[in-house]
Amino acid sequence: MTVKQLRAFLAVAQSLSFAQACERLHLSQPALSLAIKSLEESLGGPLLIRTTRSVSLTPEGEILLPAARRLLADWDNAEELMRQHFTLQLGKVSIAAMPSFAGNLLPVALKEFRSRHPRVNVAVHDVINEQVLEMVRERRVELGIAFEPECLDSLCFTPFYSDRFVAVVPADSPLAGRAQVSWAELLEESFITLQRPSAVRLLLEDKVATQHGRLPVAFESHQLVTVGRMVANGLGVSAVPTLCIRQMEELGARCVTLVEPAIERRVGLLRLADHKLSTAAQALADVLEKSTDLFTASLVDRA
Repeated sequence: MTVKQLRAFLAVAQSLSFAQACERLHLSQPALSLAIKSLEESLGGPLLIRTTRSVSLTPEGEILLPAARRLLADWDNAEELMRQHFTLQLGKVSIAAMPSFAGNLLPVALKEFRSRHPRVNVAVHDVINEQVLEMVRERRVELGIAFEPECLDSLCFTPFYSDRFVAVVPADSPLAGRAQVSWAELLEESFITLQRPSAVRLLLEDKVATQHGRLPVAFESHQLVTVGRMVANGLGVSAVPTLCIRQMEELGARCVTLVEPAIERRVGLLRLADHKLSTAAQALADVLEKSTDLFTASLVDRA
C-alpha cells in the first residue's frame, strides 16, 4: 500500500466518480484504475463497486475510508513539517559552549542567527570546556565552542581566534596600575582559580609549571563569577582569558596584561567529523564562522 494508491482511493471514494478523481489528481483514467487495482490486490479484496453509471464503496472500502483520511493527513503534515525544517521556517539546534564564550560572544552570533531564522529554536548548554567536548562526542549537541583539544580524535575543529590570558587583581592592588605583570610577580600573591578538571586550570598549570612550579592555590571554585568576586574582595589574584575581562571588571576586579610566559590558546567550533549537521545546525555554524571578525574585534576592545 503506497501513498499514491491511498490518494487515488480517497479521491474516488470522496467524489464517487473516476472522472472527477482523475481531474483532481491530474491522472489519466488508466493510471487511476491501475492504482486502485494495485491497492485492492495488496489488501486482498475489492474496495469499490463500479458500474457503467455509478461508483460506490464496498463494506471494506467504508472501513478503509476514515483510516485513509488519517494516514494521508499524517503524511501531509509530516511532509510540511520536514519542508519547514529544511527551509528553516522551523527547527531546533543545540549547542554547548564554555561559560566565558556563552556569556560574552555567543549572544552576538545568536542575534544575527535570530534575525535570519526567527522560528528556529536554539538550546544553549553553558558548561565547562571538558563537558563541551563530551556532549559533542556523545551526540547530545551538534555543535560545541571550546578551546582547541590536544587530541581531536573524532572531532573537527574550526578556529575563531586565539585568546590570551590576563592577570586579575584587586582594584586596590599595586599591580592594578601596571601596564603588565609577570607570572613571577603574580604568583607572589595567593592564587584563586577554577577547580579541576577545568581546561583553564589545567592549561595554566601546564604552562606555568615549567618556569614557576606549582600554582600556589589558596581558593578554587567551579564558577568564574565566584573567582572574580573573591579577587575583587582582596582574597588573592587569578588569571583568565581576555574574553572574561569585562566580566571581571564588572565584578570589581582589574585586569592586567600577563607575560613571562604569555599564555594563549585557540577557541573555535567543534563538531563530529563523521556527522552531517542538520539544516538548522549548519546554518548556525555558518553564522558562527562568519562572525570570527566580530569575535576578534570584541577581544581587542576588551584588551
